[in-house]
Amino acid sequence: MSGPGATDGTGRPRAEYRIEDLAHASGATVRTIRAYQDRGLLPIPERRGRANVYGEAHLARLRQIADLLDRGYTLASIKELLEAWDAGRGLGGVLGLVAEVHGPWTDELADRITRDELHRKFRGIQDDQAVAEAVELGVLEPIPGREDEFLVPSPQELSVAVELHAAGVPLTAISGHLRELRVQVEHIASRFLEFTTEHVFARYLGHRPPTDADASEAAELVRRLRPLAQQTVDAELARAMRMFATRHLQHHLGTGTPPGADFSAEESRPVLLPPDTMQAVQRLVGTEHVTAFITAATERELQTRTLDTLATSHAKSMQVDQIN
Repeated sequence: MSGPGATDGTGRPRAEYRIEDLAHASGATVRTIRAYQDRGLLPIPERRGRANVYGEAHLARLRQIADLLDRGYTLASIKELLEAWDAGRGLGGVLGLVAEVHGPWTDELADRITRDELHRKFRGIQDDQAVAEAVELGVLEPIPGREDEFLVPSPQELSVAVELHAAGVPLTAISGHLRELRVQVEHIASRFLEFTTEHVFARYLGHRPPTDADASEAAELVRRLRPLAQQTVDAELARAMRMFATRHLQHHLGTGTPPGADFSAEESRPVLLPPDTMQAVQRLVGTEHVTAFITAATERELQTRTLDTLATSHAKSMQVDQIN
């Protein structure tokens, strides 16, 4: 609807809505719009006779509220942000910060997979319970209107499950391991967030809402610091895997203590290798150096395999970059 003489800055008729039309245009219900008005989230509409008339500002505000709600903000915090904007403090930087934090924290691209493709990846096994658990864990996401197709947010995570299953790990054990792993990873993420908030972001977030300039600067810092958490975890995981894998191998070869034992009290044990191999090692380095030689050989093999894995991952990343 357009009222008589109602024009925008260019002389064109200005869009005007009754509450039912505004609800249709915004996707909100009439009841929701009235609730927002009661909370002070919407500007007061123009009164014409017995009807309230809304404009483009109301429609834009409803879309902003919906966007912030989708990002996890409460109505109370949204009201603070909008009041700051109305007071001239700006909202562009805040919305930029919200978008930066809410956006993807990985360069990995989502993929799609059909149920038949999923079955083929897992050796033809059709396990509806395993699919349901994968959906519950977010490894697979149903696509509305397509019962036999799923979104795969992290193809790498699905590939890990495929490889583990191919190596003989049951699907139930894989999903159970992922549940346990998530608890530990979420704890690491929480601690990293607390650490960076205390030492970096506290000065920007000490007042609510932050100024437009502070929010913009904080968003830039998020972009710079975002990779650090993953890089730190990758480096520490590689260090720990090397240490524990070496100890596990030494234990199973009979050259070390069981994993998790007190390594300060480690005892010497005979190396359980084929006799011909043992004799060759002894001739090469001497009996007293057998354990040290096997340890060094093990560490070298682990390093080689780690470098091979990194090189393969880098090559795949380069291929993806070239395709994109």
